[in-house]
Amino acid sequence: MNASTSLNTKLSINFFLNEFTISQEAERHGYKNESNEKHTENLRLLCVNVLQPLREIINMPIFINSGFRCFDVNVAVGGRFNSQHLEGKAADFVVHSMNLADVFNIVLQKLSFDQLIYEFGKWIHVSWNGELNRKDVMISKKVHGKTVYEKLKGELRPFDFAQGKI
Repeated sequence: MNASTSLNTKLSINFFLNEFTISQEAERHGYKNESNEKHTENLRLLCVNVLQPLREIINMPIFINSGFRCFDVNVAVGGRFNSQHLEGKAADFVVHSMNLADVFNIVLQKLSFDQLIYEFGKWIHVSWNGELNRKDVMISKKVHGKTVYEKLKGELRPFDFAQGKI
């Protein structure tokens, strides 16, 4: 992070840089989880194009679990070597006052994104890659102790979550 970027840098109306760089894993191991200008710009684009529009649709706070990750933090949390978190293009989040499946479906149906993953029924991963957005939709599950990502085809109906069809 350079002198012109501070942790209280506003990325959009409701999101600040520190929400995306604070990491318990970094603190635990003494890693500096600091974004550079490119990472910060990627986080701003993620906020402006996905998270802020979602916040305005649902009119409820969005809590970031994980945003930018430096290499060491990504390894420590078991992130993939090509994780978009390393570039500041992804965030994992929850909305405490809404059903997570409903939030997932709102993103799926109303917003543009690169990847949208329903993670173990506990949080949502979303990424933004501009004109290169793939609109990949997946669900992650543990199968025999390993994480498996299942690509989803087409739109999900809200009751698919409730009935265990994913």
